[in-house]
Amino acid sequence: TEGNGWQYTWLVPQDVEGLIRLMGGDEAFTRKLDSLFTAEGNMGAQASSDISGLIGMYAHGNEPSHHVTYMYPFAGYQWKTAEKVRQVMKAFYFDKPDGLAGNEDCGAMSSWYVFSSLGFYPENSASGIYVLGSPLFDKAVIKTGNKTFTVQTIGNSAANIYIQRVTLNGKPYRKSFITHQDIVNGGTMVVTMGSKPNYEFGKAKEDRPSNTL
Repeated sequence: TEGNGWQYTWLVPQDVEGLIRLMGGDEAFTRKLDSLFTAEGNMGAQASSDISGLIGMYAHGNEPSHHVTYMYPFAGYQWKTAEKVRQVMKAFYFDKPDGLAGNEDCGAMSSWYVFSSLGFYPENSASGIYVLGSPLFDKAVIKTGNKTFTVQTIGNSAANIYIQRVTLNGKPYRKSFITHQDIVNGGTMVVTMGSKPNYEFGKAKEDRPSNTL
């Protein structure tokens, strides 16, 4: 095994909504997810060495946990994803031989960082959506065939980790996710950042990510 109940409880990237219902709704789900990052315990002598990069019982060093920080927006708490994503990027990635917190299977550790630094991540790669996190760059340009998709930030810094508002191709954008088609079509997403959460960003049901195909 490469994890314990703390990690595998969340391994349903294809049906986060179902897990939310099983746990009793948005608030109960969010409290349980919060507890993952604060729980204390001993993994035991037989624990897999892949259970590494720990924040509480969240184990960033292994792929079954990589989507977990991006589950908050499904319950309307995008700002909590921003917090956790920035914490992981700061704590577990360095430009030194020990600069990865775990097992780099097929580039999974690095691809998480590349996606997250752009400001979004495929929580369920089969869904065609990318959940918004907390972009690192002032400007990043993605080439999509003969088009480009640009992510530009305003007021970004080590302290300003929270999304305040977003525009997509010049129009206000309230959703806490973008689609693969949005990126392929090309355009510009402008993300204004701040030091305090905008609790309303992505809060409405219609603005949350969904795994409905």
